[in-house]
Amino acid sequence: MARAARVEPIDGLVDPRGGRTAARLAKHVELALGLVDLSLPQFRVLVILEQGSAAASALASTLAVSPPSVTALVDGLVARGLVERRPVTGDLWLIEPATTEKGKKVLAEADAVLHERFEEIAAFLPARERARAINGLHLWHRAMDAYIEANICND
Repeated sequence: MARAARVEPIDGLVDPRGGRTAARLAKHVELALGLVDLSLPQFRVLVILEQGSAAASALASTLAVSPPSVTALVDGLVARGLVERRPVTGDLWLIEPATTEKGKKVLAEADAVLHERFEEIAAFLPARERARAINGLHLWHRAMDAYIEANICND
């Protein structure tokens, strides 16, 4: 994968411990997802499939895991009725996973518990900072999408 162009840091605005914060936040995501009986990798698969079905190879690439890992994840989601395998129109051999109605419901529940967890944590900040913290997550989402797009286009 090609690397994105180097961006100069903005003095005084970036905490060098951001990775530690991201790791702590990831743990809270895992804990919240446990309330709806999903692992973080399962959640990531459901999020990707919500945007449309995808071949296992595309899922593996997007998730940055091996195809056998994706197969195991999808198998587990299929067994729970959250995902189904559908034939691809025009290709007799290709089958893509897609989210079921039950999967969409569990994904919505996961989104709700994650939102609740973030709000619960952010409640320890003053209101103005709370909004900035939550909006910061949305900015990171946009930045990651742009980063992925830039790196895919450079391959």
